Amino acid sequence: MDIRKLHYFIAVAEALHFSRAAEKLNMTQPPLSQQIQDLETELGVKLLERNKRQVRLTPAGAVFLEEAKMILSQLERSIKTTQLADQGIIGNLVVGFVDSAAGDIMVDILKGFRERFPQIQLTLHEMTSTQQWQALQDGTIHVGFLRFIEPSKHIEYRTFTNESLVAVLPEKHSLTSQPVISVSSLVKEPFILFPRHLGASFHDLILGFCAQHGVYPHVVQEAIQMYTIVNLVAANLGVSIVTSSVAVFRRSGVVFRPFVESVPAVPLYTAWRTDVNKSVLSAFLRTVEEVGSTAMDSR
Repeated sequence: MDIRKLHYFIAVAEALHFSRAAEKLNMTQPPLSQQIQDLETELGVKLLERNKRQVRLTPAGAVFLEEAKMILSQLERSIKTTQLADQGIIGNLVVGFVDSAAGDIMVDILKGFRERFPQIQLTLHEMTSTQQWQALQDGTIHVGFLRFIEPSKHIEYRTFTNESLVAVLPEKHSLTSQPVISVSSLVKEPFILFPRHLGASFHDLILGFCAQHGVYPHVVQEAIQMYTIVNLVAANLGVSIVTSSVAVFRRSGVVFRPFVESVPAVPLYTAWRTDVNKSVLSAFLRTVEEVGSTAMDSR
């Protein structure tokens, strides 16, 4: 059905006068009358009762008037929605992140993105780096904030930030009296660490840093989530080494201390699939770059 016929019918049905409707449509009356007749023929239903004195809707015509208005309204919404999607103003994005990335900067990014693009639905998943990499490969997430990267045809990435390593100590540990500690002072301590099978690069970076200074951690407990590691340290089960961003947890019972030694940089990458909605993805990555840079500069 030609959508113009709906416009013609609505104009006549609301004016109940062919001449006035034709004037409103900027056309002459004969072709307008013909269009209404064609519409009735197409539907097989009489929509208007007309004589020399008046035009009025049939019961079927009254129903069709409401339906025609809804159709045009939905069409207008569909066009607008499509245009907004093309502009990256609406859509959906699934984002994965490691728990150590869920600090102030990530909060600033998510808040900034929500304020700028309230009609884009963000779905967030806390995942290990290994889980995120697999999810990116599978397409179950669109963007990830993770600790390692491998070459991939369908995934691009950039370094989001570089962090340092800090020690996590129980609040009453003897080393907490020192503002800066040496990693060698942890040589006899029981350690709580992130398991290697869920993040070999991060695990090996910590062990490599320790080994460089003659420390070979005795691991008494492993934990997947950084806040779990911090809680276990608070329970006095051991010490740990984590990224500096973990200090934002501010949990009572623990103390974070920087190392006197030069520590390796711990990168956090932003990675994304190249086959997702380009407009929505670009909007998010732009926010990551702009809000992330501003937040980091202010620290």
